[in-house]
Amino acid sequence: MRWDIFCKVVDNYGDIGVSWRLARQLAAEYGADVRLWVDELDSLERLCAVVDATLPAQVVQGVDVRRWDEQAATARPADVVIEAFGCDIPEAYLASMAASAAPPVWVNLEYLSAEDWVAGCHGLPSRHPRLPLTRHFFFPGFTGETGGLIRESGLYDARDAFQASSVAKRTFWSRLQVPRRERNEWRVSLFCYANAPVPDLLKGLSAHPHPVRLVVAQGPAAIQVADWFGCSSEPGTQAELGNLGVSIIQFVEQPDYDKILWGCDLNFVRGEDSFVRAQWAGRPLAWHIYPQAEGAHEVKLSEFARRYSHGLHEPRREAVERFLRVWNGLDAGAASFEEIWRSFAANQSALRLHAEEWAWKLAEQANLAAQLVEFVDKKRRSGV
Repeated sequence: MRWDIFCKVVDNYGDIGVSWRLARQLAAEYGADVRLWVDELDSLERLCAVVDATLPAQVVQGVDVRRWDEQAATARPADVVIEAFGCDIPEAYLASMAASAAPPVWVNLEYLSAEDWVAGCHGLPSRHPRLPLTRHFFFPGFTGETGGLIRESGLYDARDAFQASSVAKRTFWSRLQVPRRERNEWRVSLFCYANAPVPDLLKGLSAHPHPVRLVVAQGPAAIQVADWFGCSSEPGTQAELGNLGVSIIQFVEQPDYDKILWGCDLNFVRGEDSFVRAQWAGRPLAWHIYPQAEGAHEVKLSEFARRYSHGLHEPRREAVERFLRVWNGLDAGAASFEEIWRSFAANQSALRLHAEEWAWKLAEQANLAAQLVEFVDKKRRSGV
């Protein structure tokens, strides 16, 4: 089947990161003919260096990558049309869909949420107000009643092999210009938005009783780190204060980012793509959620924290939930950041076991691409 995936870049790397992974998996594992329409190719180029953001069309890793401009409106519709995260596809394209002898299966791939209502809305149809078309809402999620999470075949095997190989890890970190691990070192990755309380985190890390190595890619987080240390934010920069050492690295492509997550003991992540990949890593995480109007992100964060921390003993569950809130600036009247951070950091051994169990539990459900292919196949056979 031919698939068209439309993606408008809102969160720099979250939207396109998910769309790019999905497009690659559909092409590689299901033999799909995938055309990915992107309005901002520069972001995709940073995730995959062989993409040329100046080209209007190119084939990369089995995916037909197109710049979303006026050519999208006149393109012949595919058999399956995916609107990533509610982006509005061109009206002329919709008209062509309606005029097709067999209208495409039209799917709105929604944002990930742990909220309970998601299960009840997953797969629901919505008739177009003017055209003879039906759009279906497909919700990623954390339960069997949702569309699952993106997880390509062989991911866990690759993760486990990397984590078990001291040579692979040493070679990888050396390539990124990150020093070898010290004895009893705690390795932490940092990826967040500009509004995160990074100075408070750095203060807490510098007071840690054992050596800490913070790995941060160039960008908003690296600028905050550099300001605090009084150093450059350029890749290759190394700085130290107390027990804290920082390595500022180049922004890496998706496969290397996975290895960063696998090779760290704690991962600070943001948006949606890195958030999901951190869960597959089986390591403790702290999510910096994309801020939304009217505080909608606060509910999403709280519901994930509740679901993720389920099964932990009460003090540890509370430590996780409180830290996620204060990291996202949602507990202005709470205890100090230092106190909440200390509680979260002190529970890392137990949280690591919990993160490993959580990753295996999530893997029990079918991945998003597999569920999406099955969903589309049923709709095509039923003619709905």
